[in-house]
Amino acid sequence: MAYATLQDLAYRYGTALLVSLTDRAAVPTGAIDAAVVARALADAEATIDGYLAGRYALPLGTVPGLVADLARAIAIYKLHLSAPDPKIKDDHDQAMRTLRDIAAGTVKLGVAGVETPSTGGSGARITDRERPLTAENLKGFI
Repeated sequence: MAYATLQDLAYRYGTALLVSLTDRAAVPTGAIDAAVVARALADAEATIDGYLAGRYALPLGTVPGLVADLARAIAIYKLHLSAPDPKIKDDHDQAMRTLRDIAAGTVKLGVAGVETPSTGGSGARITDRERPLTAENLKGFI
């Protein structure tokens, strides 16, 4: 399942920006190049999956709003051939920080049941064995 679509980018950033970023033909057509947008969205999805893979089972069944927002910020940044404006760069940098936080576990996604189980190396351990040392078998020592 795609994290963001061409329509999401057009709604968020406007078609004029997408035309200026994707119309790379020798003779400009004045239209959005869907293949260029699809490549940027696929790159953004691969980046996000790289961070989520260590903590969540992929593919995600439902796309949380946070992940969709991160995908849009990364994709629009990747569409720029030259330096983007400061707002787009800041959004991209924040998206990458958020992905690092998700990978570290400090930010949790609201997706039920997909977080990978922990190794179980921490916390209290309980066994169902009988106690090896009891008052009965320690008579004479106590």
